[in-house]
Amino acid sequence: MTGRVIVITSGKGGVGKTTTSANIGTALAKNGSSVVLIDTDIGLRNLDLLLGLENRIVYTLVDVVEERCKLKQALVKDKKNPNLCLLAAAQTRDKSAVNAEQLKDICEQLQKDFDFVLVDCPAGIEEGFKTAISGASEAIVVTTPEMSAVRDADRIIGLLEANDSIKSYKLLVNRVRPGMIEANDMMSVEDVCDILSCDLIGVIPEDTGIITSTNRGEPIVNDENSMAGKAYLNVARRIQGEEVPFLDINEPTGFAAFIAKVKSFFSGKNKKTDKDE
Repeated sequence: MTGRVIVITSGKGGVGKTTTSANIGTALAKNGSSVVLIDTDIGLRNLDLLLGLENRIVYTLVDVVEERCKLKQALVKDKKNPNLCLLAAAQTRDKSAVNAEQLKDICEQLQKDFDFVLVDCPAGIEEGFKTAISGASEAIVVTTPEMSAVRDADRIIGLLEANDSIKSYKLLVNRVRPGMIEANDMMSVEDVCDILSCDLIGVIPEDTGIITSTNRGEPIVNDENSMAGKAYLNVARRIQGEEVPFLDINEPTGFAAFIAKVKSFFSGKNKKTDKDE
C-alpha cells in the first residue's frame, strides 16, 4: 500500500502554513504513522527551524533533483521522533530549481516508504505552488478568519478544483480568537466555511505558546497543556480516519481555568446556602 501525499497550502503568506505542516507532521508521527515533510519553499526555508533541525541539514531537495546525493541521504530524522523525517529546501536557489515533474517523482518514491508525505507549499499561486501540488492527491487549505486570507483561500480552492490530481481538500482555520468573534470583530469559523463551501478538518485557537515553540524549534503538539497543540493532534487523528469532535476553544485554560473553577465552586455553595435558608 502506498502512502498518502498531502499538500498544505494557503495562497496568502503568514497564515501559519509552515507551523501547521510541522505540527501535523509531528502529530501524525506521534500517533504512530511514518511521515516525511517536504519543504518546497526554495530560497526561504523555515520548516527545519520549526522542527529544530537547522543544524543537521547536509543535503536538500535541490541536491536530490540535481543528483548530488541519493534521496535517502537527504532525509533528516527528527531528534525526538524516529517516525518523522524532513527533506529541506535549498536556501541559495530559487523556485525554478525544481519543476513539477521532478517533485512528483520524489513524492512517488517517498510514498513507497512512508505512510504520509506532507508537502509544505510556498505562498502565492505562481510556479512554486504548481510544483508543490504536482505530486499530491489531497490538500489542506490553511486560512485565518480575515477577509484577505479567506479571499486568497477561495482562489486556491478554485485552482485545486481545476487540478485533476487533487482528489479531495479540507479547510483548516488558524488563529481563531473566540473573544473577538463574540464581539463581532472577527469572522466566525462557520462564516469562513460558508464562504469557502469547504469541509473543515481543524480549528486552531490563537496561542502565544506557538511563538515560543517556534523559537525553540519545538512543535506545539509536544506541549500537553496547549489548546492549539491538542487541536493539531485532533487534526492528525482526523487525517488518520478517526472521528474526533472539535475542541471547545471557548474553554478556559491555565490560570483562567483555575479562576473559573473557583467561581463555579463558590456559586455552587451560594446556591446550597440559599436553599437552606
